[in-house]
Amino acid sequence: MTWADWVRGVEVEPSIYAADFARLGSQLEALLDAGARIFHFDVGDGHFIGEITIGPVVLRSIAGLVHERGGSLDCHLMVSEPERQFESVKEAGGDSVTFHVEVAADPARTIARARELGLGAGVAFNPETPVAQAAAAAAGADLALCMSIHPGLSGQKFMPEALGRIAELRRSLPDTVLVQVDGGVHADNIRTIHDAGADLLVAGSAVFWQDDPGAAYRGLTADLAAARSVS
Repeated sequence: MTWADWVRGVEVEPSIYAADFARLGSQLEALLDAGARIFHFDVGDGHFIGEITIGPVVLRSIAGLVHERGGSLDCHLMVSEPERQFESVKEAGGDSVTFHVEVAADPARTIARARELGLGAGVAFNPETPVAQAAAAAAGADLALCMSIHPGLSGQKFMPEALGRIAELRRSLPDTVLVQVDGGVHADNIRTIHDAGADLLVAGSAVFWQDDPGAAYRGLTADLAAARSVS
């Protein structure tokens, strides 16, 4: 299975980092029932970003549930030496890895290593990184991830200047490379972000911090469907 099999047009990806971990299994069940099929899984090392987030132990605990329902786990590695983590992500049930261009000496080699392990591959870049650098690094990748916040903490506000960067990224990439956006995606801006060129919209607090994550997910996907019907 590849990204071509997973993506149903435009996707909202619930970001598991924002979940209530005392209720993680039930929240994922609710989202799967609501139609979610691609889940964003953030790994932070306390070095590339200041926060230490979730890792392979948590990934392994949920992979069976997600895969049994036809879902996929998209792992965003906010770490300094991403290639060192690829095998453990694969063994724990991850389906794709996204690494940061800021720490990749040879992005093409890093993408190739992911593919050797049967993983999808993405290239992420921070708000200060030139779009042209990221687009060049994403040659041969499945996706390019434009951060619309500084990576690390859920609940940050979307950076308005990211809209121009998303549009530039979309223009710079072939149609075969998906554009992903992560950070501050909510009901009030999801249409605008999609219109700028995003195919994959990562939503953390907009889903998991709501009273009913499944209903929140359905609302976001309905907003996207409405946007696409008039575009």
